[in-house]
Amino acid sequence: MTATPNHEPFIVRPRNEPAPLSQIQEEILALKRERNAVILAHNYQIESIQRIADYVGDSLGLAYQAQQAQADVILFCGVHFMAETAKIVNPSRTVLLPDLDAGCSLSDSCPAGQLAAYKAAHPDTYVVAYINCSAAVKALSDVICTSGNAAKIVARVPADKKILFVPDQNLGQWVRQQTGRDMQLWPGSCYAHVQFTVAAIEKIRSQFPGAPVVAHPECVQAVRDIADEVCSTELMIGFAKKTPAREIIVVTESGMLHRLQREVPDKTFIAGPTDTCACNDCRFMKMNTIEKVRDALKNMSPAIEMPEDIRAAAFAPIQRMLDWSK
Repeated sequence: MTATPNHEPFIVRPRNEPAPLSQIQEEILALKRERNAVILAHNYQIESIQRIADYVGDSLGLAYQAQQAQADVILFCGVHFMAETAKIVNPSRTVLLPDLDAGCSLSDSCPAGQLAAYKAAHPDTYVVAYINCSAAVKALSDVICTSGNAAKIVARVPADKKILFVPDQNLGQWVRQQTGRDMQLWPGSCYAHVQFTVAAIEKIRSQFPGAPVVAHPECVQAVRDIADEVCSTELMIGFAKKTPAREIIVVTESGMLHRLQREVPDKTFIAGPTDTCACNDCRFMKMNTIEKVRDALKNMSPAIEMPEDIRAAAFAPIQRMLDWSK
């Protein structure tokens, strides 16, 4: 998706029929069959990748899909911590990531060594980790959460525990408001979501006065406060289906508009702008290209590997999340 000036909104309108698959997309599907692979893609991937995926969703749905996968190969179209999660929950499968450099600023904001030092200084701390973190951080955590289940997970933590929420302070702040639970917040944030500003959202709202604003909880509080709905990407689908509005302003990474168009094809979606751009791309999510997806299946690399002790330690809090989310 190409950035356009802020005065030209990025809009995804209703579309009756999708375009035919390209030659490279057909090649990927043939390779998928040959490799006995399943393709999992996050909502923030480019449209051409989403269209050839077996499942497109948020981190929670992707974790369930990865754990249940029976294919020999899991091709994970997302960022590094997501592919790590797939390997943690289904270690006997080969997990491929189209670009190993597809990282995450939020994950990078919480180095495992710093978290280990905090825990050593505060031994009674109960660590709730947003899934946007490394395997090493997950291994130091008590339970994992996603934006879709964070409030539910935090509500399950025993009342006598002192909670440290890592690494997203904006999501943590929102969960604290939702649950009333006192939590220490790690000073991390998603570089893309904090680029949304009140001024930019109010400007697009003035252009589409009947359109409700739905925002991701990784946005700063000032943006969340002016939104009509704050929720995870998966819950945005339900909101879009239920609202009587025909136009919806979506304040999250721009790839989500493609998923919304497929799931709610009769409505128009307007990308939440930043002060400098009409839509907000995550540079890490967009490192995965359709060519890299093909090459990963063709070459069976790059593959995710990690020490078994880290994998096993990280599995326990992820499984606790999956159990608590049912």
